[in-house]
Amino acid sequence: MKVIALHQEEKDTIAQAAENNRHAQQQIYSKHAPKMLSICRQYVKDVHQAEDIMITAFMKVFTNIKNFENKGSFEGWIRRIMVNECISYLRVQKKVKFLEDEFYVEDTFNNIESHFSVEDIQSLIDGLPDGYRMVFNLYAIEGFKHQEIAKMLGINEGTSKSQLSHARKMLKDQINKLKNYENGTE
Repeated sequence: MKVIALHQEEKDTIAQAAENNRHAQQQIYSKHAPKMLSICRQYVKDVHQAEDIMITAFMKVFTNIKNFENKGSFEGWIRRIMVNECISYLRVQKKVKFLEDEFYVEDTFNNIESHFSVEDIQSLIDGLPDGYRMVFNLYAIEGFKHQEIAKMLGINEGTSKSQLSHARKMLKDQINKLKNYENGTE
């Protein structure tokens, strides 16, 4: 019975926020902002700029909250707005360059050593060129397929696959360097 009550409570909060209830909007913001900031931060290196993007995206959330149909996850709906806002920001800044490269190698890159901290991994991802980082985040973290990524970014599917392959290779090389450094072999 509690799950139903909690779900109904969220629906009520969303409905109140759609009616411009500032308290309800604040509840939604407080609940989701930390996670959404980390999502924006995955795409934009500067935490202050990521925060600005998140705030702009929340403005879009509250402007369009009436369009949320309570189908699927509300958090997922917000997340998609955040990702799209990050992509729009990077496009406007012209910070993303994609190499038109049809060659790619599907590489397994799922076993990052568990002794690396989240900060270490985020730092490695931040070190990727913007195009590589964006495709890597959309594919590996957000779970989009290459066809969806290509459509979102206005590139072809082969370019998306190539960018991911290059990102994985670069990350793998950096992880190996870190491991060698930690082991004293470099």
